[in-house]
Amino acid sequence: MPCAQPAPAFLHSFLPERSMSEATPDFSRGDPKLNQLPDNSKVARKAINLLKQRAQGESEHWPLGLADDFLLRFLRARDFNIDLAYKLLKNYHKWRAECPEITADLRPSSIRNLLSAGYHGVLRSRDSSGSKVLIYRIGRWDPKLFTAYEVFRVSLITSELIVKETETQRNGVKTIFDLQNWRYAHAFQITPTIAKKIASVITDSFPIKARGIHLINEPSLFHSVFALIKPFLTDKIKERIHMHGSNYMQSLHQHFKKSILPQEYGGTCSSMDELCEEWTDFVMKSQDYLLQISLVHQ
Repeated sequence: MPCAQPAPAFLHSFLPERSMSEATPDFSRGDPKLNQLPDNSKVARKAINLLKQRAQGESEHWPLGLADDFLLRFLRARDFNIDLAYKLLKNYHKWRAECPEITADLRPSSIRNLLSAGYHGVLRSRDSSGSKVLIYRIGRWDPKLFTAYEVFRVSLITSELIVKETETQRNGVKTIFDLQNWRYAHAFQITPTIAKKIASVITDSFPIKARGIHLINEPSLFHSVFALIKPFLTDKIKERIHMHGSNYMQSLHQHFKKSILPQEYGGTCSSMDELCEEWTDFVMKSQDYLLQISLVHQ
């Protein structure tokens, strides 16, 4: 059965480029409406050039370069506020340099077995607000076989692939974590250091907007791990975290239409295993790009 493709709500209020270009935007404040501009619009190009000049004027090392399409994702992540976009650009490179065990080598071969176990899938359709929707099944992570660093690398690889999409840059991502079968063996791997690194990416070190984090089937012992991460999160992110418990169907469907969810979560789309297999295939086919952005090869 084909999955429904809902029309994103933002299309109904889309403003043509001309109306947003008549007045010179205030790049010191930013404006969410600018995110809807085409990549090659005059306003977008002007903002890209300003950000590039700012970066080139600093004594920073930019191992991934300063290509226009690369800089645009940072601008959209901060609603075209040049100062905030530059800060995010610096934080992104700083985080990747300081976490080589996660970020240096993004070749998918290192996490293929974890993906093949059905740990992670990406929904075929976006939600009603245009956000990309990801699902992680923690029970498919065997902590005896995979470290928390490798699990985290799965998220980074997916983020690096979906952030290339214009609609994801504009409308961000929402994530569903299925914590069924979460055990002490999982909890022991989430050290305070790893917790801080996770929080850093969610808040201000990756050019993608976290629009929602949904936890289902969370056991009581998970809350101690969440307590490690929570202090590092911004108030805005905390407000976007939803804990649905084990009786989650009704509340989860208030956020996601059944037409885009897999069958295991009360949806009418394909099975979760199919979605995981599809995403695994896509990741493996993206090896050349992931090798290109791996810092060990710069």
